[in-house]
Amino acid sequence: MPIQRRQFTIGAAATAAASTILPARAQEVVLRAVSAFPEQTAQSVHFEKFIERVNTTGKGVLRINYVGGPRAIPSFELGNAVRNGVVDIGNANGGFYANVFPESDSLKLSEVSIEELRRNGGYEAINRIWNAKGNLQYVAPIYAHSPFYLFLNRRISKPAELAGMKIRMTPLYRDFLTALGVQVVTVAPGEIYTALERGLVDGYGWPMNSIFDLGLHAKTKFRVEPGFYNAETSIIMNLDAWKRLTPAQRAVLDPAVAWVESINEDYKSINAREEKRQADAGIQVIRFEGEEGRQFVRRAYEEGWKGLIARCPDNGPVLRRYLATKS
Repeated sequence: MPIQRRQFTIGAAATAAASTILPARAQEVVLRAVSAFPEQTAQSVHFEKFIERVNTTGKGVLRINYVGGPRAIPSFELGNAVRNGVVDIGNANGGFYANVFPESDSLKLSEVSIEELRRNGGYEAINRIWNAKGNLQYVAPIYAHSPFYLFLNRRISKPAELAGMKIRMTPLYRDFLTALGVQVVTVAPGEIYTALERGLVDGYGWPMNSIFDLGLHAKTKFRVEPGFYNAETSIIMNLDAWKRLTPAQRAVLDPAVAWVESINEDYKSINAREEKRQADAGIQVIRFEGEEGRQFVRRAYEEGWKGLIARCPDNGPVLRRYLATKS
C-alpha cells in the first residue's frame, strides 16, 4: 500500500474511531473491528463468526462494526491501531504486534490449552502484561490446533540444507530460522505470492490451511514436516474500550467469547481436509523423521524461548512458566 494511501486509511479510521464508543441508540454501543488477515481466510473466518454472534445476540446493547482486513489497516500496524483506540477490536497473531511489546510473541510458544491457561492463572498473567505494556486486553484465541510449517519451492532432505535459503517470515520464527542459517525476509501475508513469483523468497512459513485462500499453492512445491509452534490468532481489544463495557454489554460479549473458543476444535477437521487438498494439488511432503524431526521441533522451542527471554528478561520467564509444558 503506498504511503499516502496508508496514511489516509489510518487517518480516516482514527477520525471515525473518535465516536466509536458513543451510543448508536439509547443503550447500544458500537465497536470497530479489523482483522490482520484478509476477509474470509482461515485466520479470519472464526473472528467473523464471533462478530456475527455478538451482533445477533446483542441487538440494542452491543454491536461490532467489521471494517475488514489489511486493506483497512496493514497487518503489522493493527496492534498499534488497537492500542491507540483507532479501532477497538483486532484479530491478530501475537507476532504481528510484537512491535508494540515483544512479550506478545510468546503466544506462539504456548503448549497448553486456553482452558488450562484460565485454570492455572496464565490468562490473568498474560493480561497483566498486555494491559501494562500494550494498553490491550487479551480476549480469546480463535485459531488453534494449527502448527506452522515451512512451505518451499525447492526440495531439501535435511534441516541443515535450509541454511542460505530465503524464507518469508514474521517475528514469529525469526529466532529459530536465523539459528538455522536462513536468510529471513519480512513480507505481509497478502504479498507472499508476489515475493514467490519474483524469486524474492524460496519459501514461507504458514499454518496448514489458507494457502489456497491466498493463491500460494500455485507457487508451492513442498511442505516440510514436522510442524512447530502454535499458529495462534487471537482477539485483542483496546483496554480503555474494554473497561468501558457495562455489565449488560459484557453479558453479550462473554458468551460469544466462550462460544468462539469452543469451535476451535473445528480446525482439527479443517486441517485434515486441507492436508488432502494440498496433496491433490501436487504439494509434496518433506518429512524429517525420528530423532531428526524431534530435534527440529525441540530447537524451534529452545530458540524461541531463548530469543523471547533475551528481549523480555522480566516477563519472559513468567510467560514460560504458564505457556510451556512441565515435561
